[in-house]
Order: sequence, then structure tokens, then C-alpha cells
Amino acid sequence: MADTAVETGAEASGAGMPQLDLSTFPNQIFWLVVTLVVIYLILSRVALPRIGAVLAERQGTITNDIAAAEELKARAKEAEAAYDKALVDARAEAGKIVDEAKAEMQAELDAQMQKAEAEIAAQTAESQAAIAEIEAGASEAIKAVAKDTAKEIVAALGGKADARSVTAAVNARMKG
Repeated sequence: MADTAVETGAEASGAGMPQLDLSTFPNQIFWLVVTLVVIYLILSRVALPRIGAVLAERQGTITNDIAAAEELKARAKEAEAAYDKALVDARAEAGKIVDEAKAEMQAELDAQMQKAEAEIAAQTAESQAAIAEIEAGASEAIKAVAKDTAKEIVAALGGKADARSVTAAVNARMKG
């Protein structure tokens, strides 16, 4: 019996793992090939088309996004160019407005200056007329005072002077 137990143990240990038993290799290879073919068919018919569709959709989305970005970039460049042109036009228009305002203010200033010069000239003429009148009046007053003073001096000195000789003497002295 001990021999039988040893033999059974030897057979059991000799058989080992069933995958490594050479007598089952053809059966295992058959089922391996069948399984690989089934997996290949499932992947090629179901999974890979779905993956391909997802990849194609992503590629389409990426392509559309890139095209949209390029279009937006072109629009942005056009908008920037339009903005720059509008800015240049606005600056030119502002320069024109400033020049027109300067010209208008200069014209108004010139008109005010001419008006002020005319007023000054009129006032100067009036002042000169008034000064001439005052000088004439002062000259007459000086002559009158000089005549009276001369008469009084001559009278104080004990002489007698007639009005005509005093007037002639004062007039001669006033002329120089």
C-alpha cells in the first residue's frame, strides 16, 4: 500500500499543472486561436469603429476649432486695423478741429485787437484834443496871470504901464 500511495503521489506530482501538460496543448492552442479570433472580431467590428468615430469626431472638432480660431484671429486683425485707421482719422480730425479753433480764436483776437486799437486811437485823439485845449487854456491863463503880475510889478515899482505894452512884452517872452 505504501507503494501505491507513493505511485499515486508520483503520478499526481508528475501530472503537474494541466496547462503544461503536452497532451492538452493542441486543445489549448485551438481555444486560444478561437478566443483571439473572437476578440479580434469584437474589437474590429464594435470597439475599433467606435474608437475611430470618437477620434474622427475629436479631430473634426479640433479642426473646426482651429479654423474658427484662425477666422477670429483674422477678424481681430481686421478690427485692429480698423481701430488703428479710426484712431489715425480721429487724430487727424482732432488736429483739424484744433487748427480751426486756433484760426477762429486768432481771427477773433485780431478783431478784438483792431477794435481795441481803434478805441485806443479814438481815446488818444480825444486825449490829445483835451490836452491841446488844456494847453491853450493854460497858455491863456498864464498870459493873463503874467499880464496882471507885470502890471502889479510895474505899479509897485512906481511906474505906469499901459495894457498894450504889457501884452506885447508878455507875448514876446512867451514865444521865446
